[in-house]
Amino acid sequence: MNNKLKVLIIYIILVFNFTSDTLANISSEFIDDITAKATDILSSQDTKEVKMKQLIEIGKNSVDIDGIGFYTLGKHRKNLNDDQKNEFLKIFREYFLKSFSTRLVEYKEAKIVVISEDIKNEKYTIVKSKLLATSERPEVSIDWRVYTKNPNKPLIRDLIIEGLSLARTQREEFNSIIMNNDGDVKALFTNLTEFNRK
Repeated sequence: MNNKLKVLIIYIILVFNFTSDTLANISSEFIDDITAKATDILSSQDTKEVKMKQLIEIGKNSVDIDGIGFYTLGKHRKNLNDDQKNEFLKIFREYFLKSFSTRLVEYKEAKIVVISEDIKNEKYTIVKSKLLATSERPEVSIDWRVYTKNPNKPLIRDLIIEGLSLARTQREEFNSIIMNNDGDVKALFTNLTEFNRK
């Protein structure tokens, strides 16, 4: 093996290791930051309404809501024209943020610690964490699927709680609504809109 080839191989290894370490650090620090902010909000003396507004802002800034939305449509996405896709995203964003903040605001104690990172490729890192146990609930395993295509703007694409993917569960639920209405995607739009109005 000539020297030039050796240098090239060493360079590739160093670059790959640097990139991997960087993505891992970015992803874990990203999750640490989000969970710390959420913990401060949930443990504060603010009203439920104020907490929900603050949690919604976290969701807007840290979650790839549009990416999750299109994923939850599954095979039905290809049946929508551009106007319908835009309509769906508008409805889904409101649905997601309302659902996310309504559920999370009920946790008064939510201490999450990052355990490790698993880099799947240059676009995705799984950050493994645990919601620590309290006197009222057991410890919960939470894996965060972090989209790192843009390292300066990592985004959450899924939460896997005790092995159950929330995005996949949502997709199955949406598919069930559509199929129970003879494959009419508009039925899903109506269902989500009614939830948003409650």
